[in-house]
Amino acid sequence: MLLVRLRSLGDTVLATPAFSLLRRAMPKATIWVVIEERFAGVLEGQPDIDGVLTLPSSAGFRDKLRLVRAIRSKQPALCLDMHGGTTAAWMTALSSARFRAGFAHFRQRWAYNVRIPRAQEVLGLPERACVHTAEHHAAAVAHLSGSVCTVPRARLCPTQRPSGPPYAVLHAGAAYATKRWKFDHFRGIALELRNQHGIEPVFVAGPAEDDPAGRTGDFAVRHGLRLPALMALLSGARLFVGNDSGPAHVAAAYGVPCVVVFGSSASAVWGPWKTAHRIVETEWSCKPCPGDRCYEYDRPRCILSVEREAVSRAVSELLEETRPIRSTDKSPSRPTGSATP
Repeated sequence: MLLVRLRSLGDTVLATPAFSLLRRAMPKATIWVVIEERFAGVLEGQPDIDGVLTLPSSAGFRDKLRLVRAIRSKQPALCLDMHGGTTAAWMTALSSARFRAGFAHFRQRWAYNVRIPRAQEVLGLPERACVHTAEHHAAAVAHLSGSVCTVPRARLCPTQRPSGPPYAVLHAGAAYATKRWKFDHFRGIALELRNQHGIEPVFVAGPAEDDPAGRTGDFAVRHGLRLPALMALLSGARLFVGNDSGPAHVAAAYGVPCVVVFGSSASAVWGPWKTAHRIVETEWSCKPCPGDRCYEYDRPRCILSVEREAVSRAVSELLEETRPIRSTDKSPSRPTGSATP
């Protein structure tokens, strides 16, 4: 079987519950994932798949043709498009698989001879019910396997967690300005973590993001980490605080408590999956939107209107809720989690 999930980091993490369900339904199957090269590291050692086929991130025609040949060499019985983009649809159509599956509402539905109903229908939900991205991916597997069951937590390979005093990971980056909370607010939260909670902040930024070192003061910065190093750092954190972005989903997959600030995107669709968390956002009639720019105002008020005090309160509440067990404690240290508007 081939699963086409080209990008991105968060989407790939949230597809892993579907991998687990497919492995559970078909334990003897050989399962490969087709993914962009820059995101392949997140699936390294993934226990529910057998391997990956990669596409260079700046792939040209020859790269895509080479990947199609690699796909066809696997002689798949099933190819499932979990992405929905044009490239993924062509990969599925040319896979030589007997069953070429994808959601019927995908734009390139011509590529599939197995068209999957909308996730709401598969999961037995009302037509307009909001479906989380993890549930959306899982619905495809549920339809193909004929079995609807509880969607598990995202699953990543274990890492060598850093040792030492407790620390929090802060990620102030995001793909669009409509999803980036003010950096000065993050710096204020970092100061509170150190002075009020005794937790040392560590800022992270991806290779394509600006290095925040000049704006963080004396706080530690990890800029341009490769995915395995970023995953290891996130897996050992006491807390994650950041925007709606890939690192938030990696942290959630490791069961790290998460405080996530939302702007233009839909928190019910992209919130942390099955970990203790708080979502902090403000309500606007124009939300959600594509997010590449603000379509209603001169600047993205959705993210700019989130107050630092609201995030500070969420951090304090979540740290208290997930505090490590002491001998006098009777409650669990890390509950499964819920979102607070």
